[in-house]
Amino acid sequence: MRKNFGAEPWTYPQPVFILAAYGEDGTPNAMNAAWGGISDDRELSLCISAGHKTTADILARKAFTVSMATAEQVVACDYVGVESGNQVPNKLEKAGWHTTRSEFVDAPLIDELPMAVECRLVSYAPESCRLVGEIVNVSADESVLGPDGKIDPDKLQPITFDPIHSAYRKLGEKVGDAFRDGLKLK
Repeated sequence: MRKNFGAEPWTYPQPVFILAAYGEDGTPNAMNAAWGGISDDRELSLCISAGHKTTADILARKAFTVSMATAEQVVACDYVGVESGNQVPNKLEKAGWHTTRSEFVDAPLIDELPMAVECRLVSYAPESCRLVGEIVNVSADESVLGPDGKIDPDKLQPITFDPIHSAYRKLGEKVGDAFRDGLKLK
């Protein structure tokens, strides 16, 4: 038997993204956002409201990075979501984070978050809060690469947002092979 909850923004998993951009004065800023994902093969879409300083920074610079939040950095990742860049101009410093300028877009990479998607702004619709970025590059620190030279989720330890319990959860173990296991039923 199913229980109905009504219309809620609940899906599993919801990635925890850390969006980063430079302010007009060049100061790096970041925010936590869970409503987003891949919307085309070279496009990422997120839902962020116009009142965020990060939103204003992205619109001014036309670029941003999207880092995967990690279990190791959960406290700092949550902090940049609960603190406003409009109130605390040095919130990345308070989070204990350092940045490096992306080679591909006018936006900062957060050194302590080992994987990032580097994006150029495509569009922003304030009425729907939909931000769309063109994926220009994906970068990852060598510390999270596996023997095959690709990103290893077990080393990265990305976290997801549990909207029902207001919790962060670590991704679990591998349970199958995509585009292969289903072939058994053909």
